[in-house]
Amino acid sequence: MSAQSCSTECNRGLGKVGHFLGHFLLFAIRLYWGSLFIKAGIMKFSQLGNMAEMFSNVSIPFPYVAVIIVAIFEIVGGVSWILGLFSRLFSIPLIILLVVAYFTAHIDALTSIFTNPSLFTSDVPFLFLYTALVIFCFGPGKISLDYLICRKSPK
Repeated sequence: MSAQSCSTECNRGLGKVGHFLGHFLLFAIRLYWGSLFIKAGIMKFSQLGNMAEMFSNVSIPFPYVAVIIVAIFEIVGGVSWILGLFSRLFSIPLIILLVVAYFTAHIDALTSIFTNPSLFTSDVPFLFLYTALVIFCFGPGKISLDYLICRKSPK
């Protein structure tokens, strides 16, 4: 066996292991960040007045309605991620909410993306946005209701 084919076989084997473990990683990510989205949504409901004032301060129209809509999407999106049900679908509004957050309440971090990238990456929305993009791009993995439903549906 040549060194090149040995390397190819080794990479193929590592790829299979990585792919297998990726489903557990996606599951862990969904559980952790889904629960954080739920907590964020519940917090917005519990502090509706304060949150509406903050939304108003960053010029978001209809701040009370906006807070309620954001909170609902965070809670429903978080539950969706935890269950692995329509995870990609609910990632879309979460991504939109986080991009809006950067363009409003976190504009300083956004505008410093090239001059001070650590400010951008250490800001609150960054890891939420990163996670939403990961779930959107890679889906919920095999440890999900989406996978069970799709696997059992006739083709």
